[in-house]
Amino acid sequence: MAITTLDGLIAANKVVRPLHRTAGLTTVAGGWFTNFHVAGANPGVLAGGETTPPANTAGRVPTDTIPGYPDLPWSTLRSYLSRVGVANTVASQLRIFDRLWVGGTYAFNAAVAVTASSYASRVSYNGGAADYKGLEIWAEAVTESTGNQAYNVTYTDQDGNAGATTGATGIGSVTSIGRCWQLPLAAGDSGVQTITNVAGSVASAGTANIMVLRPIVDLYLPTNNLAVMNWADLALPELFNDSALYCLFMSPSGTALGTVAPFNLQFANG
Repeated sequence: MAITTLDGLIAANKVVRPLHRTAGLTTVAGGWFTNFHVAGANPGVLAGGETTPPANTAGRVPTDTIPGYPDLPWSTLRSYLSRVGVANTVASQLRIFDRLWVGGTYAFNAAVAVTASSYASRVSYNGGAADYKGLEIWAEAVTESTGNQAYNVTYTDQDGNAGATTGATGIGSVTSIGRCWQLPLAAGDSGVQTITNVAGSVASAGTANIMVLRPIVDLYLPTNNLAVMNWADLALPELFNDSALYCLFMSPSGTALGTVAPFNLQFANG
């Protein structure tokens, strides 16, 4: 059942899962990077966001059972993110998402028609109809590119209208491993129901994943200080028994993603 009162939250079952990293990552100031693959608690594999990459013509809806994602222990009832405690050795911004779909890896010159698996069950809040508004499309560099690698993604929008495109979007420079960048939705769109095509351009080398992400948390991390968000700060975002929580970091001025530790997520189950 849903957690609707403070008493309900206090009485709820809770677990803590670690996501700390024991090594840093070379980054670019102002650029978003994932440390999904960096050594630490339960590291993942960048290629397709899976231990074994999914076929890039279908991609996959990742779940918490895959290395890299924190395990959600409950298979029934609703779960909520109730507390985040994290520190970084460099000042940075942190965004936490539910990674709804990932396809890849796509070559620099990809031209791939996609029949993506449905993630409707992961956007059906409080047991209601699927709500695709607020979902974002991102690229994630798996191998380094040459030139300004760009991807143009065709998708079906939040209302089921097919054929929208992001336009060919890059970052204006080469992409290093773990670099991520958001692809803009078409004018008037607010979400993504499915991905239908991925096209690469510009570069002569490099591969990347394409992802559909549901934003969960945004947090600023001062240097070497523990940042904590409790249930009141978080507003108890609803999760699902197979949610695949995925993190992006950005250092506004530095050129390294530091050692992210401690990093603990508390989940409450109603």
